[in-house]
Amino acid sequence: MSKRVLIVGGGTAGWITAAYMARMLAADTPGGVSITLVESDEIGILGVGEGTFPIIRKTMKRIGIDESELIKHADTTFKQGIRFNNWKYNPADKPHDSYLHPFQVASQHTDMDLLPYWLSGLAGDVPWAEACTVQSSVINNKLAPKLITHPNYDAPLNYAYHFDATKLAELVRNKAIEGGVKRLVDTIEKVNLDSDGAIASVIGRNSGELTADLYIDCTGFKARLIGEAMGIPFTSYKKELFCDRAVALKVPYDSLFSDIPSCTYTTAKEAGWIWDIGLQHRRGVGYVYSSEHCDETTAVKTLKQYIGPGADKLQHRLLKFEPGYRKTQWHKNCIGIGLSVGFIEPLEATGISFAEVAALMLCNLFPWSGDDERSAAQYNKAMCKRFDHVKDFIKLHYYLSERDDTRFWRENRSEHTASDYLKGKLAQWRHRPPSFLDIDASHDIFDENSWQYILYGMGFKTDISARAGALRFYDDARREFESIRQQSCNAMTAVPGHRSLISNVIKTGFRPRPGRRP
Repeated sequence: MSKRVLIVGGGTAGWITAAYMARMLAADTPGGVSITLVESDEIGILGVGEGTFPIIRKTMKRIGIDESELIKHADTTFKQGIRFNNWKYNPADKPHDSYLHPFQVASQHTDMDLLPYWLSGLAGDVPWAEACTVQSSVINNKLAPKLITHPNYDAPLNYAYHFDATKLAELVRNKAIEGGVKRLVDTIEKVNLDSDGAIASVIGRNSGELTADLYIDCTGFKARLIGEAMGIPFTSYKKELFCDRAVALKVPYDSLFSDIPSCTYTTAKEAGWIWDIGLQHRRGVGYVYSSEHCDETTAVKTLKQYIGPGADKLQHRLLKFEPGYRKTQWHKNCIGIGLSVGFIEPLEATGISFAEVAALMLCNLFPWSGDDERSAAQYNKAMCKRFDHVKDFIKLHYYLSERDDTRFWRENRSEHTASDYLKGKLAQWRHRPPSFLDIDASHDIFDENSWQYILYGMGFKTDISARAGALRFYDDARREFESIRQQSCNAMTAVPGHRSLISNVIKTGFRPRPGRRP
């Protein structure tokens, strides 16, 4: 049975959803879905979600975008992880405190679990992220995660992207239209509900009445359909996650030949943290902060002090949000995707990831036979767990801090601001490290590797002395740690500089060698 889908709202979430559905639900064939996206030319893209998580590669590949084109047309650069500066200690005490969350999993060249041996001190005074993967050295030296001879979306090191959100939306929009999506430029002025509370139609200023079998709300924080019209309540995370504002600037490079970092820099400040993202032609820099602990004027001053000379001439943008989500994201014949159903905060770049996961789940649960209710129940249950687990992962960054220099940090460390689930896990991890048993693959964006990188980057202590006698492979572990050190040295000459690779891809595209796996 053919289904008519109407997506209200464009932007990154709307167009990724449209392009993904078009590809997976055969929008360009008579037996597939009919997809229309209506977006207003009066509403701009926020442009703060310029960082992504590695699942973006699978999404871009699945909707048919060539990686070379992604780099050429969206000001795209590679992101191999996140560097956290001044998150652990008071800056006055330890001004150069820093740790890394790389995307690469711990050593892939052995079946051995190296973490217990690192916890036993076998690698010496070396951070876990540096001891278990070469990616730390690659990031520190602003190198790329791959060679120009690697195929699209394939590399020895795991990676995501930084990009210009407006340019990405344009690129994905073109692919969606090519795949059969119809685009309407219009402003939705009214949403009509039927007697059962489902959406009967929406009214466009120019298009008039628009109807569909399924409506997707990608209208951002306004949540025109699922929030304003249908009245689905919002659950706040404000008691656990304090940040609810961001001021952002576009910062030009001193030189177009400047090295480009291959990770996101985050620097903790008095009432939040600053992100610093390197694109091809500029940096995206912003201060995420709590309005209860800082005002806009102070936030802008803090941000411009971080940027340095020349920042006074730059115009900032203010973003207001409340951390939280709607527990019901699929209600009757309406599904909210993106900011319309929730946002936690920019840390760890989960915003676009939620939209990607939502599109994937929707395609798999698509109600071809009209059984919306069962599909909606499964979808809502999965998305609720995903939001709650990501919320706890983000809270971990604040909760483990030893900073007490401001009220913001002191309150973030208070026990009543962390969930019982998170506190229970931390109690377990005092005597065993996080493992795959702590992860629900169907609901978690972050696996045990990510939890380990944050825990031990923040100085968390796991006492495994009770099992020390059961660790029988010390010699093998020593050899593996040494091998990783040697590979890190070799990578300095084997992998190109980040800007160098980007420049070459723009000129020629990727040039896979014959025989390389696709």
